[in-house]
Amino acid sequence: MKKIAVIIVAVSAFCAVAAGQSAEALSAVSGSARVPKGYPMYYEVHDGDTTFFDTLDPIWVFPRGRGFKKSGDWRREYRLVYNFNKIYPYALVGRKMMAQVDSTIAADASKRSQRNQYINQVEKELLSLFTADIKNMTTSQGLLLMRLVDRECGMSAFEIIKEYESGFAANFWQIVAKLFSQDLKTRYDPKGKDAKIEELVQVWDAGQWDQFYYSVFWEAPVKTVIKTDRLNSEVKKKSSKKH
Repeated sequence: MKKIAVIIVAVSAFCAVAAGQSAEALSAVSGSARVPKGYPMYYEVHDGDTTFFDTLDPIWVFPRGRGFKKSGDWRREYRLVYNFNKIYPYALVGRKMMAQVDSTIAADASKRSQRNQYINQVEKELLSLFTADIKNMTTSQGLLLMRLVDRECGMSAFEIIKEYESGFAANFWQIVAKLFSQDLKTRYDPKGKDAKIEELVQVWDAGQWDQFYYSVFWEAPVKTVIKTDRLNSEVKKKSSKKH
């Protein structure tokens, strides 16, 4: 083992000397000093042997020679992992916004007309905020968003439309969804067909998402940037006139 360590150190030293000679040669030709790149490594010297140290980001290690269902090898589910990384932040923001809408309605919308006017205003604001993002989503990403919104908000897409719009609107969009072999009434099933999605949620909630994503793609995840997680819409109340 010590022999291997000595060889590694020797090769490292050789590379360092070679790099230094190349830098000096280039400097001599160009007539200007070359600024070194990177960062210095830590090292220790024991009995004349120098050992260099570096820190690597943690990654998930998967077992080999086992079935996918048993090993949980997410490299075979790279598309779901990629889509989840992009879509889940929208579901989290949706949960916050729905809570804000419910709180505003409960506190300020005492009349049905106020509630309807406020919902229409919210709808316009949501369209303004997210239409461009949704248009750039693939079909699989849109379906994943519906599953995650159901998980975070506790309501299916059908129930959300019915609650905030009307039963007629919900039934209309349910018919449209059926034409594309989808069902807005389907509920999130963390122990059934949505089990893989639920596993990803648990990894995210545990604060291990970046390491997990890196273990699948060998690169850091691209963060989804959302403009805001709060709505500016307010319930409009008529000011009382004094006669």
